[in-house]
Parts: sequence; C-alpha cells; structure tokens
Amino acid sequence: MSTDTPERRTARHGGQVPAVPAPAGGDGPSAPLRTGAERPRRGAAETAGGMGRAAGIIASTAVCQTALMVGLGLLLTGPAARLWPLASEDEAGEALERARTGTLDTVSLVVSEAGNTVTVVAGTLLACLGLLLVPRLPRWREALFLAAAVALQSLVFLVVTAAVDRARPEVERLDASPPTSSYTSGHTGAATALYAGLAILVLHRTKAPWRRAVAVLLLLVPLLVGLARAYRGMHHPTDIAGGLLNGGLSLLIVGRALLAGPHVPAPAPADRAARQEPATGMPGGRAAGRTTVVFNPTVTDEAACDALRRVLEDHGRHGAVFVPTTADDPGEGQTARAVREGAALVVVCGGDGTVRAAAEALAGTGVPLAVVPCGTGNLLARNLGLPVKPAQALDVALSGVPHRVDLGRIEGDGMTPAHFTVMSGAGLDAAMLESTSDRAKALLGWPAYVMAGLRELRAPRMRLTVEIDGARPLRRTARMVLMANTGKVQGGAALVPAAEPDDGLLDLMILDPRGPAGWLSAVASLVCRRSGGETGPAGGSRPVEYFTFRHADIRFEEAQPRELDGDPVPPGRRLTAWVRPGALTVLMPVGGE
Repeated sequence: MSTDTPERRTARHGGQVPAVPAPAGGDGPSAPLRTGAERPRRGAAETAGGMGRAAGIIASTAVCQTALMVGLGLLLTGPAARLWPLASEDEAGEALERARTGTLDTVSLVVSEAGNTVTVVAGTLLACLGLLLVPRLPRWREALFLAAAVALQSLVFLVVTAAVDRARPEVERLDASPPTSSYTSGHTGAATALYAGLAILVLHRTKAPWRRAVAVLLLLVPLLVGLARAYRGMHHPTDIAGGLLNGGLSLLIVGRALLAGPHVPAPAPADRAARQEPATGMPGGRAAGRTTVVFNPTVTDEAACDALRRVLEDHGRHGAVFVPTTADDPGEGQTARAVREGAALVVVCGGDGTVRAAAEALAGTGVPLAVVPCGTGNLLARNLGLPVKPAQALDVALSGVPHRVDLGRIEGDGMTPAHFTVMSGAGLDAAMLESTSDRAKALLGWPAYVMAGLRELRAPRMRLTVEIDGARPLRRTARMVLMANTGKVQGGAALVPAAEPDDGLLDLMILDPRGPAGWLSAVASLVCRRSGGETGPAGGSRPVEYFTFRHADIRFEEAQPRELDGDPVPPGRRLTAWVRPGALTVLMPVGGE
C-alpha cells in the first residue's frame, strides 16, 4: 500500500468517536490506501484517548461521590443522630434480634455471604471472564464496566469508613466485627455494584424474553444482603441505605462513562503490517499452478477474454481456464470448484457482484484473487488502486503482491447470510440501486446511479436503532445507512473516508440531512472529506455521522430496501454485520496506484 503524507495522516485522525467534534480535512480524490502501520497507531491512540477520557470522568466524579458519602456519614453521626427516624434505629435492631430463629440465622448467613469480599471478587472475575470468552466477540466494555464499578465502590467504602467513625448496633452480633466503621455496609455496597451491575447488563445487552425476570432476581440480592446484615446485628438501617447508595452511585458513574458515553473504536489488529504475504515469484509464495478466470459473459466479450489471456501469458500464466458465470450462479460455484481443483490464482472479471460472489468461495482459503473491473461501479478495484481498464488492471495486479484484506459478513431477516467486499446498507442507496435499470447502466455507466438517486430523495426518513460492539443502543433517523469495508465510490469520492480494507474494522455511515441546509452541509462534509460528520450547534442533528465497529446490529421500525455490494437484496427490518479480518487474499499494486 502507498505511503501517507503528513496532511493525510492529520486528516485521518479526526472524527472516529461520535459526539466529539472532528477537525476538518481528509483525503483527496486520488488518495491511495494507507501503509500497514498507519491505522493501528491511529486505532490505538483513539482507544487510549477514549479510555483516558472515561477514566478522567470516573475519577473526577468519584471525588464528588466520596465527598457526598462522607458528608452524609458525618451528618448521621452528628447533628442528625438524635432526630427521628435515626433516633429509632436502635429499636429496629433490637426488634430484629428478638425475631431471630435458628432457620433465619442460617438463611441470613448464606445471604450475607453473597456480599462478602471473597464472593464478590470471585463473582466479578467469573462474570468478566464470561463476558470476554462466551460471546462471539469479547464484551470488553461490559467487563470493564463491572470491574470498575466494584472497584470504585470498594475504594469509596474504604475512604468513608476511615473518615466516619460509627459504632455498630448495641445488639448481639452473629458475625465477628470487622475493624471498619459500621457506616457504610460494605457487604451491601459490594453486592449492589456486582449484582445490580449484572442486572443492568442483562437488561441492556440481551434481548431474551427472560431478561426482566433475571434482572429482578439480581436486583433483589443486594436488598436481601442488606436485610441479612441488619438481622445479624452488623449494621444500622442507615448503614444499609448508605451501602445501597454507594454501590448505586458507583454503577451510575462508571456506566455513564463507559456504557452511555462516546463510542470508543475497537483497536485495530497489531498484525496488519504482516498481512502482506511473502513473494516467491508467485502470489502468496505459492508454486506456479493452475490459473482460473471467472468472468461475467454479459460484460466480458471474446475480445476482452483474448486480451486478458495475452496478459496472463506475458506473466507466465499459461493455459488459464476461462469459466463463465451464469444467471443461476454468479461466480461462487465456479470459484469454489476452481479452488477444489487446485487453482493457485483466481482472476475475476466482472462487476462488484461477481467479485463478491467469488470472495464468498475464496474467504479463508488463502488462494489469491486478481480483480479485473468489467462492471459499472467496480468499487473494490478502485479502492485497491487498480486501473479501471480490464487488461491494464490485470497487468498491474499480476505485477503486484498478495495482501490480506478484510471482509464484512452480513445477515438479516429475509436474506441469505453473505460476505461483502465494499459496502452494504439500507435506505437511499439501496432504493437508488433498485430503481436503476440495466439499460440505463449500459448507456450511461455509473452516472445512471446519480440520476436514480435524485428520484429517491423524496423517500421518507427511516427510524432505526443501532447497537455497536455491544455499546448502548443509539436511536436515529436516517435517509441512508452504509456499513463499509472500503470508502471510495464512483468518481473517486471518499464517501466513508476512514474505511480501509485491511484495518480489521468496518465503518458505519448514517446520513440524515434535513432540509436544503442539511443537504448542503452533508455534501460539504463529503466533498471536504471530513470524517467527523459534524453539523450545526451542539446537541443538534448531524447530517452525517461515522462510527467504527467490529460488530453492529441495525434494526428498522419498518422494512427498508437493502443492498449488498451494489446488488439489491429483499427489503427487511434488520441488518447485522461483523468483520472477518484478513479473510481474503488479493493481488495489490506495489506501492499503490
């Protein structure tokens, strides 16, 4: 991939975290793809910056939490100690002592143990491990939320017990008295942070019908722990209330910073620089072998095939087998058969739909793909830096090096799960593609899409919910949503400026301009390559928003037109996409084009 200029690097660093204003700037129309080391540094810096901001928010707010808890404690032990109902707390403790039975003693011991230090620490570790290992994608944000909330509660508890000296109730205590103050209840605070934190995750991160029942049971645990501690003579009722407040504030502070705050992009893979495979004279270090050319006969005539055959011969690829696609099989079956028969290189000549079909069969095989653009859009070829003329593109690809690029994987209601190499989305772009006739594409080329898009501008706005990498769902309205593996479209326009095909991430664009001013602002954002998508005053709607993600789930209130790499797919109300890093090996120009 090509080298980056300082100006481009500066422009690329802005705007990947939503709700944070991004600096203007971006890539020019002919800016090639980045070097292998560029995006990982950017991803790591943005992740560190986002986590640094979250840590700063937690630390500063925790100081206020601690001051509040200490102030309440000093009030309870000072001026308010003789006021009702605090003056009656001893009577409540004595009433619980009189109600003791052997069975209740045993039950209260078991319940109390749910909030002791060993149980809470072990429970937190197990829950965090489960969040990281059980889901298909690790839930780092949720695991950090739970661990940070429990840790914050403990730190505040230690400070409060050191600052507020309160004696334990004057009743027989069923447990050994720890050296800490009675205020606040550490068992109750820890149980609140752990079990109420799990209840929050169950409610907001799962969609199962049983989630509310499980959340209610989890929320009951800290209440029962508090009651057990009071029953066993360890705390006053206000100590229990203080523990509930301390744990609840810890969850609120950490949750606002980590779950409801700005989305922090997932870090890019550290092995990106290693994705360029070693060359031994043949792609990917493979020995010279069979070359299969999968071509779309509707856009590739015999003369074009002869020109491609001559290029292959010039590069020592003798005896290439040419296999046409069909209406029933646009390329996947032919490519899969070529791989089974030992093809060392697959050349695909067609549009983005043909390339996508071939990529389905090549994903994860390591067999290199040479892209020859013969369609209308040819977006993957443009993003790889290949010429748009078929013979020239093949010559450049065969002179290049194998490079592993990412694939997007997408599924939804009413559609077959599939990979995409360029983009997939819903709304305006899908309606535009669906209304563009084959005749218009043959006569006008890609400008036919522009004319169709103008006709679709009056389409109603979509209402949708987006969940990105397990973060809190976002509610939006939009004219169009795009999930992109690459960013350039026809004419060299960088529709999604941050999208790169080998960074281990996908990019989401939400387009929602309102009125003529909104459309002008959106166009200005795209023309200027501003990756932040900012608009208007703070708190106002944004005509363009960008997010990076590894996994995203989009749900629409009503069925919407959808597209996959430029091909319309049946309308639906859901799209779920995730990235497959380095799943496809392609021949890339040396140093970019």
